[in-house]
Amino acid sequence: MSFEQQWAQQRQSTTAPGTGVLATAPPEKKKAADTIENVLQPGTTKAADAADEPTTAAVKAFAGWETATGLTKAHTHWDDQVKRLMGRLNSEKTSLRGASNLFTGNDQLTGQGFQPVTSKLSGL
Repeated sequence: MSFEQQWAQQRQSTTAPGTGVLATAPPEKKKAADTIENVLQPGTTKAADAADEPTTAAVKAFAGWETATGLTKAHTHWDDQVKRLMGRLNSEKTSLRGASNLFTGNDQLTGQGFQPVTSKLSGL
């Protein structure tokens, strides 16, 4: 057996690591993004708003005490954390929708690459 034959045989028997399948599921990505938008973000906003009234009442009740100052700082910190969380949720939602569109677009472009080239003479 020649070197070229052995080399060709070796190349055929060698496979890349992994499963060999790139799978993406745009409907699942859309569903996850919709869950973030319709469940997680409203729920987070509702939970954040639920702390406002009791904290304000407690700050008024402890007016003149260091406890009021501490509660105000804690509530400010809470609001900052909620804003960061909402930003993160929004980023994840956008990424999920973008990835879904990206994979769908790539699939369509790849499919178009396998279509025959149309000639100006076609249909004459």
